[in-house]
Amino acid sequence: MVTKEKSADTKARAPSVEVVPPGDPRDRGGPAQPMFMVRDLKKHFPVRGGALNRTVAKVLAVDGVSFEVVKGETLGIVGESGCGKSTLARLLMHLIDITDGELIFDGEEVGVRNGIAMRDFRKAAQMVFQDSYSSLNPRLPVEDSIAYGPRVHGMSKKEAKNLARELLGKVGLRPEVFGPRYPHELSGGQKQRVNIARALAMSPRLVILDEAVSALDKSVEAQVLNLLRHLKRHFNLTYVFISHDLNVVQYISDRVLVMYLGEVVEIGPVDEIYAKPKHPYTRALLKSRLSMDPDERMDEAPITGDPPNPINPPSGCRFHTRCQFAETLCKTVAPKLPEGARPSDHVTACHMYNQTAGHSLFGKVPPAFETPVAEPASSARVAAKA
Repeated sequence: MVTKEKSADTKARAPSVEVVPPGDPRDRGGPAQPMFMVRDLKKHFPVRGGALNRTVAKVLAVDGVSFEVVKGETLGIVGESGCGKSTLARLLMHLIDITDGELIFDGEEVGVRNGIAMRDFRKAAQMVFQDSYSSLNPRLPVEDSIAYGPRVHGMSKKEAKNLARELLGKVGLRPEVFGPRYPHELSGGQKQRVNIARALAMSPRLVILDEAVSALDKSVEAQVLNLLRHLKRHFNLTYVFISHDLNVVQYISDRVLVMYLGEVVEIGPVDEIYAKPKHPYTRALLKSRLSMDPDERMDEAPITGDPPNPINPPSGCRFHTRCQFAETLCKTVAPKLPEGARPSDHVTACHMYNQTAGHSLFGKVPPAFETPVAEPASSARVAAKA
């Protein structure tokens, strides 16, 4: 539930973003077209050793990730801890150097000559981090933290302060009360609302949220999720939402991208992936969710073993060492996502699933592909209704 509190300063400068009423046809950005395209993105961290401190190996943190983000949608990214989700988020914002690949924002490549300049890109794309406290300057009042970005980009001190106060009201915090406070005087949920307001201060079109609600308790988490949905409609935003909480991703996302060991194994509409996952890893993730029904008990773990070492990943399909349906082909040839797929398509990188026939390539359909996954009640939905 979003608190309906207005700023005391009714003449504050409105953000330079067109406000789109809920239900307006423009609410999803008009016709579906890619706002952000990621092409074969890679990040390999060197491992150094020896007397001369030479590179002896590389950690393949992100290894050939490609996807598109459509204007006005929320793309959820899920996967086990260590699969490369947070590294991917930092690559999207150019917070760390890219080993290979390209980022294309509104038809222009990011950070290259004759493309979109990094300064312009970082006005159009903003990020909300997991740690709400360390991402704020402890020596600045809240309203100064929000106003800092606009002032760097040329806005006057008075205009930036008025904008900060208005945005505090937009995220449900009374500006006259919370504006002069310092980060240590706020709760976790209040700090995250301030971080969201700070991201909106630059009038972005794309917001990347990296585990933005994982540190909050469930009641506050539900409030922040509903706030994010409201702001998305109000400012016509596009989200890339990264989380390990599958229920939260289901609640807020339009499409879901599943990562395993630095690669994309499945991507598609959220309802289709949660109802009938195509990849054994996706199904194992969904079956690992805790059910709200006490009668639904798990007899055995849906997935066993530890993820392989990203310094020396297995050949072929990287999941074959933990997959009960793996064949010889899976151990020797790396599966790829089908080329030419549209953003609305549900596709997977799995040899055991035939994209055309919709069943296993090896005759009998494995259980991972024939039985839909039961949908447990989302804790986020329950808390939101409460």
